[in-house]
Amino acid sequence: MKQGLEEIAKLAGVSKSTVSRVVNNQPNVNERTRQRVLEIIREVNFRPNKAARALVTQHTKVLSVVIPQPLAATFTDPYFPRLLQSISGKANQQDYAIMLWIGDNAEQEDRFTDRILNNSFFDGVLIASAVDDDPLVERLKDAGFPYVLIGPAQKGVPYNVDVDNLSASREAVRHLIALHYRRIGTITGVLNMGAAQHRLQGYREALAEAGLDADPNLILSGDYNEIQSYEAMRHLIAHGVDAVFCASDVMALGAVRAITDAGLRVGVDIGVVGFDDMPFASTLHPPLTTVRQPIADLGDRATDILMRLIEEEPVPQDHVLLPAHLIVRQSCGASVRS
Repeated sequence: MKQGLEEIAKLAGVSKSTVSRVVNNQPNVNERTRQRVLEIIREVNFRPNKAARALVTQHTKVLSVVIPQPLAATFTDPYFPRLLQSISGKANQQDYAIMLWIGDNAEQEDRFTDRILNNSFFDGVLIASAVDDDPLVERLKDAGFPYVLIGPAQKGVPYNVDVDNLSASREAVRHLIALHYRRIGTITGVLNMGAAQHRLQGYREALAEAGLDADPNLILSGDYNEIQSYEAMRHLIAHGVDAVFCASDVMALGAVRAITDAGLRVGVDIGVVGFDDMPFASTLHPPLTTVRQPIADLGDRATDILMRLIEEEPVPQDHVLLPAHLIVRQSCGASVRS
């Protein structure tokens, strides 16, 4: 039978306020009384109402995880499930629950933001893959909730965890240049997102270092989408590329398919490098050369910072930049060109 505070108090022979102090782990309760109340709670399998408890403790033990991307993109791109798995695992260690918010193409950004902030039954917010000038980020600055960005830092945002996209992309394109490719194209992600901008910048810097021009005809957007990347790769083939750097492994899949459909050989006629090192990268034919980014560490570190902010504990580092490294396999042609 479901028991409330009054029933627990009656069974334990104490006041309702005493039971409330025990449930919320507050002081000024005799230890013998505390143990008696806890014993009754265990006997009747009492579960305090979380909303009521939150009013007392000011903590809900819930984290909002916001992915302001379309639903289809969130679950077709392997990046997000791996990130969510890491966030959930870290939160579970401290008995936090996860509330997931995913964007909707048909929903205006302001309304999406209103739905999140008006809910308010959470202690803090993790935002993954925010676009530039995201209204949620702007309003969180004034809302009083602790929040952490998973992605590049934005102006005025106090905490973020990101991968060093710039250095990793530069390393990837340098590798292609070292293999004597000279018509190197790139298929970018969504360019109103910081990660995509940094990966494009790394591409440009590597070409400039080698004295190569960044031909506008060889820079196309794939929007982190396999189909759009396929079409972008067809364009690049028509413009005579001999290699391509794709800003995600999902887009590299589209590029590989377009190269194969054109009767060309990946790693022989056209070198391909991706970004992410998704599980399928090593089993692709040929295996994909790609940048391995620490997705699990991203989620783990961001969640740890957020929980520290909620618990008012010291945060060792406000802005975390994690390294990413090139994994060389056959798709870049290293075995036949070096």
